[in-house]
Amino acid sequence: QVHVVESGGGLVQTGGSLTLSCAASGGTFRSISMGWFRQAPGGDRSFVAAVTRTGDTYYADSVKGRFTISGDNAENTANLLMNNLKPEDTGVYSCAVQIRSSYYYRNSPDRYDYWGQGTQVTVSA
Repeated sequence: QVHVVESGGGLVQTGGSLTLSCAASGGTFRSISMGWFRQAPGGDRSFVAAVTRTGDTYYADSVKGRFTISGDNAENTANLLMNNLKPEDTGVYSCAVQIRSSYYYRNSPDRYDYWGQGTQVTVSA
């Protein structure tokens, strides 16, 4: 069973920065891609960013230029550096791991096979 753990959430002021970390373990596997999603209070889960095993990165339009995702495929880890945070970035951030081929788009939660419990990010005005 694959186990996914996130860390690095917290409370930050508008304009501040946070780095989220994700580590997947358990069994022998190599991730195809790893992604970050967030869910605001009362909202749906939405795509934030993803990184593939070859290092290609993808971002939601709302975070382009502010967030940077990086990954280590050999270690099955992914980090999300978040700069210039805004109150609308507030939410529970979850890490997702894809280990099987999928025809779902990269920004679809259905593409991913395993999820972490999430870490809270709160940006104060």
